[in-house]
Amino acid sequence: MKKESVSQKEDGAYYGDNPFGVLEFLHWNHPWNHYKYGDEKDLKKSVALMKESGVGWVRMDFLWSDIEPEASKFEFAKYDYIVDLLSENNIHILGLLNYSADWASTCGKWNCPPLDNNLFTNYAVKIVQRYKGKIKHWEVWNEPDSSTYWTDQDSLKSYCILLKDVYIALKEVDPDCKILNGGLANGIASVNHLYDNGAKGYFDILNLHFFESPLNPDAIKRVIVFPKLAYKVMARNQDGDKKIWITEIGCPGVKRGLKVNNWWMGNNPNEAEQAKWLKDVFTSLTREKFVEKVFWAFFRDTKEHWNNGVDYFGLLRWDFTRKPAFLTYKKCFNDWKRSQRH
Repeated sequence: MKKESVSQKEDGAYYGDNPFGVLEFLHWNHPWNHYKYGDEKDLKKSVALMKESGVGWVRMDFLWSDIEPEASKFEFAKYDYIVDLLSENNIHILGLLNYSADWASTCGKWNCPPLDNNLFTNYAVKIVQRYKGKIKHWEVWNEPDSSTYWTDQDSLKSYCILLKDVYIALKEVDPDCKILNGGLANGIASVNHLYDNGAKGYFDILNLHFFESPLNPDAIKRVIVFPKLAYKVMARNQDGDKKIWITEIGCPGVKRGLKVNNWWMGNNPNEAEQAKWLKDVFTSLTREKFVEKVFWAFFRDTKEHWNNGVDYFGLLRWDFTRKPAFLTYKKCFNDWKRSQRH
């Protein structure tokens, strides 16, 4: 198949097969996140910088609690604005359907399973109906194999039931949409659990999360091996035609001299080490024929949210100044873009 001419979209961030994505919390406008995007000017600034850096895909939440704060009461204005802004800048969206609304949760909190899968499915259908012409890729929950995000762990059994219900409903609303399983955080065991629980026919793209510390000399080897192992599981289950998206990978980039608590993998990398790691990750993973997209977590630093190095995962600092990793991301994208000319 003939590749799309780069000159057709020379001034834009989107190309049909652009593998460069980011996770960013564009919906954050709450006290618990210091109103990260409480001002539309900040949203516009982030999206403009995404476009500059070559971001083709943004993974962002469509929080159930935001959109349906009370049963059958839907509020879309905030998300309408964000979706339109990204669309105007030729940046595609991976929409993340999550978590439980308090009124529809088994424990009254966001990270417990829904009281009734039909309630969650109805919310998901409303969203896909609304954005049918603008968003084609949807992810069902985030890290359902982690007790942080799905409290009742049962080796993905209950999650896979929800995934099936949502998949069937969304395909009826938009047969052309693509469904991703919730990004898996706990390695190959979780990939096996997905298949063991009969989810094979209920996701279109396998979605993985994995993190390594660039301070570990074997880190890049681990990154390269993991999707290969996941693909073996797919092939063993006669599912090798599907692609893999890595929708979270990253590390801190802490400015020298700042005293910051370590992230969960040990000492925090500095900004230069973060930039080098980003180059290694994107250079390696975009060469894998079955890895279709890679999303860096995050685009912009958070503020006193995790109270450790995770707050410094961004390519931008909280004040929107560019880190070395931003420039490296942009260079990696431009190198990829040049490669598409041949």
